[in-house]
Amino acid sequence: MESLTTAISVQVNKEDKEQATKILQKLGVSMSGLINMMLKQVILRKSIPFDISLPKEEDNLHKYFSEEELEETAKELAYIKTHLKEYKKNNNWNDLKKELFPNDEV
Repeated sequence: MESLTTAISVQVNKEDKEQATKILQKLGVSMSGLINMMLKQVILRKSIPFDISLPKEEDNLHKYFSEEELEETAKELAYIKTHLKEYKKNNNWNDLKKELFPNDEV
């Protein structure tokens, strides 16, 4: 079977291309290889092979916390929600300070 090829010319931001090329080199994939893989996936899936959307507001948390930290926090919050009676409620700042700093005078 004869393999026919054609060229694609695309204008991209120079810095974006340089950054992507460095990453692809570490992965052992050429820019042409990536484009060919992506085109094959478009054909197989009959759609764009990745999500294209605006980031959700909560995605900004990933700037400050790792995925593991966010998952652990979600588990803790779910636990607290189902075990509210186990948690003391502090109704004012002085009560909270006494609990957090028992050796300090308030």
